[in-house]
Amino acid sequence: MLKDYFKIILLLMAPLAGIAQSTLVGTVSDENGLALPGATVKVNEKAAISNNEGQFFVTGLQTGAVKVLISYIGYQAIEESMNLSAGVNNKKFTLQSGVVLSNEVIVLGDRLKGQAKALNQQKTNANITNIVSADQIGRFPDANIGDALKRIPGITMQNDQGEARNIIIRGMAPQLNSVTLNGERIPSAEGDNRLVQMDLVPSDMIQTIEVNKAVLPNMDADAIGGSVNLVTRKAPSDLRISGTLGSGVNMLSKKPIYTGAFVLGNRILNDKLGFVLSGSYNNHNFGSDNTEAVWIDHDNGVVVDELDIREYRVQRVRRSLSANLDYDFSPNHSIGFSAMYNWRDDWENRFRMRVSQLEDAFDDGDFTDIGNGVYDISAGRVEFQTKGGIGNDRVKNRRLEDQRVWNYTVNGNHLFNKLHATWNVTAAKASEERPNERYISFRQSGQNVRLDISDPEYPLALLANPADNFGIELNEITEQYQYTFDQDLNAKLDFSLPYSNSGVLKFGGRYRNKVKDRELEFFEYSELAGSIQTLADVTTADYSDPNYLVGSQYAVGNFATAEYLGGLDLSNPALFEGESIPEEWVPGTYNANEIITAGYLMVDQQISKKLAVIAGVRYEQTNIDYTGNIYNLDDETSTEDSRSNAYGNFLPGVHLKYDGSENRIFRLSWTNTIARPNYFDLVPYANFSPQDSELERGNPDLQATTSSNFDVMIEQYFKSIGIFSVGGFYKDIDNFIYTQTLQNYNDPQFGNDLEYTLPRNGGTAKVYGGEVAFQRQLWKGLGIYLNYTYTQSSTTGIDEREDENLALPGTAEHMFNASLSYENKKFVARASFNYASDYIDELGGEAFEDRFYDKQLFLDVNASYAFTPSLRLYFEGNNLTNQPLRYYQGVQSRTMQMEYYNARYNFGLKFDLNKN
Repeated sequence: MLKDYFKIILLLMAPLAGIAQSTLVGTVSDENGLALPGATVKVNEKAAISNNEGQFFVTGLQTGAVKVLISYIGYQAIEESMNLSAGVNNKKFTLQSGVVLSNEVIVLGDRLKGQAKALNQQKTNANITNIVSADQIGRFPDANIGDALKRIPGITMQNDQGEARNIIIRGMAPQLNSVTLNGERIPSAEGDNRLVQMDLVPSDMIQTIEVNKAVLPNMDADAIGGSVNLVTRKAPSDLRISGTLGSGVNMLSKKPIYTGAFVLGNRILNDKLGFVLSGSYNNHNFGSDNTEAVWIDHDNGVVVDELDIREYRVQRVRRSLSANLDYDFSPNHSIGFSAMYNWRDDWENRFRMRVSQLEDAFDDGDFTDIGNGVYDISAGRVEFQTKGGIGNDRVKNRRLEDQRVWNYTVNGNHLFNKLHATWNVTAAKASEERPNERYISFRQSGQNVRLDISDPEYPLALLANPADNFGIELNEITEQYQYTFDQDLNAKLDFSLPYSNSGVLKFGGRYRNKVKDRELEFFEYSELAGSIQTLADVTTADYSDPNYLVGSQYAVGNFATAEYLGGLDLSNPALFEGESIPEEWVPGTYNANEIITAGYLMVDQQISKKLAVIAGVRYEQTNIDYTGNIYNLDDETSTEDSRSNAYGNFLPGVHLKYDGSENRIFRLSWTNTIARPNYFDLVPYANFSPQDSELERGNPDLQATTSSNFDVMIEQYFKSIGIFSVGGFYKDIDNFIYTQTLQNYNDPQFGNDLEYTLPRNGGTAKVYGGEVAFQRQLWKGLGIYLNYTYTQSSTTGIDEREDENLALPGTAEHMFNASLSYENKKFVARASFNYASDYIDELGGEAFEDRFYDKQLFLDVNASYAFTPSLRLYFEGNNLTNQPLRYYQGVQSRTMQMEYYNARYNFGLKFDLNKN
């Protein structure tokens, strides 16, 4: 089928290739030879916009004298006369930075150049977008793309270990958004979902971040909230070498941070071959102080059933390499190759003290009410668990999470007189491996415990006598292995054909073949000599910290050390006997194969000098096969269960753009988008934990979520590098997917009084809101950046909650960003403020059980000083508010999880050498 499609395309191109036309092919760059994307190019009555490489095409021109006018916010416009000959004419244009205001020229520094590029692309794009440029990213205090994204209007991030990981766009949960690299989906290293971990990608590797809030028909439609496109660096027109060398300190671990990066680019072979190579390294020792609680509504009132105190010690090392090459065979034919490799190692030790089974103690009367929310429990279960890994040179006595993503793309750009064709083929793979992950736990019931919930924001449960923990008996020693991979093969073909002086027909197709697979192993070991009876029999250390960020009262206690756990010779049959535990690994093993084919047709019509419309339709066909496993506890057997599903979606869209004046734009769009279920959610698995009375199931009957979206935006751009914009959005969503956890659930196979978790389809959801943004240079180098987003949502069809007006999970009502900057020829300083209000994250069987992601407030600062035009000293401070990751249950005062990371500081040198 794909071969026939290409034959049809070649037949369409053949007659057009022989028609003589006058065409102008050009590139627009700045005085340093760097491409200027989003430049407005006018040739007589025709217009074009430069792409990410600064290249533009204007076809169907008359031969002879023409005037070329090029304008760009923050740069001085140029007007040149040319004599066009028949066929293809090639020309390079260079713009000088600087803005003339009141007879004074404002010279642009690196930061303002970055803002100018971003605003020009945003202004000239046909759809509603937000753009952040590489220079702008570099001036924000952000080590990864996720932290840079959270400053864009309408975006908030979910954090992991203090770094922004999962993206929420306009209140749409992470699974309703997509992330692409140069327009191609990035595979996910996560084991059970489609999410791309944004903390895996360093900002040094990316030239531009494009957030498409209203997707065009020629874009992938799996973007209900929006689509984030990461654009890698492009080759400069001359030799350019830049880099970063820095260090820092994490204030929790008190350990150093090491950072390095380089970029090398040039054009050679008579400017036919362009290349840019980049690399990045970051080594960060950090951690977190954490407490978690599960609340129940008991006859004695609201009390805690289970509480954890956790201490994490983490080392994260990122290494990234990328290459981007392009070769111009002629002015109208070029090919390119790009590659990126990201490798992140996460070494982690976790020391977890857990008090549980308190509900049973309250049921049985094994407690004394001291008063004011303090209880003495005489029958609590207490556990001390150490998480680590084998003690070899690679795993280093820690849990190693080895994540790797590679991406190879070959692409082409061709102009056959009027017909413009682009294509690319991408092979990509993401993987996550966890070798020799070990746990040793000591656990015993019937312990005397003090429970203090006098302040529900800081619930606390500890052994009444801390020394009793040495008498806690050995529970289990386990070792597990996990490997997940997500492999993509993508191909895309796009055509653009002018059908009149003011209209362009665009059409094309896409093929995507994805394979996702997860393999697990789990072994439990018995110590044969009987020398390990209690915690007192092993090498221990006290991990309590008087400066524990949650509070000094959270004394986590004594644990088996990571070195002791890693040194156990579990493979020695004389010392240990290992047994595979199928119920721990069988349900999590699965395979999925998804094939998506798509085609689109759209017209881009300039109705008048001011009004343009894009209208089109996209069709996506989805075929998926997946296999999971169900483990039967009764007869200790596993059953393989395979399913298939196929469906198609017609997705029309219309985009209107009205230029009220040169710098004022009105936009209106109607789009239709889709979000496919997570792979593992579709797998018919059953995962049961008899120790914790927890049951999780997959749901092979899940349907894809669809949405009809309406967006409006008004944008006013300023010559002094700024924008004021205001807009609104409305989303009508069907079959949204949510995760629901029910308490006291009775299952005929697994038993009664279970905590039951299942992904489900809801009915409909309405999401609406507005956003406003203001960005401008004010006076004498002072700049301001503000944006605010308001979101509201409502849902129907949530099981057992039909009568409640529940918000769609993930929708934060208020999001606000502010940044104040100062810049002169040598010095740049910025303070950045980021706020997102709380929102519901996971639904329970009733309001008491709902889980909420609490509000967040971040303050970051950065500054730099240029000793020379090529050498700059920088300083960054992150999370100065010591903002925790916090979940609460039901009401805001009731902490479900609270995790602190403390601030971190970085400093170093940046150099930038270029031929110009």
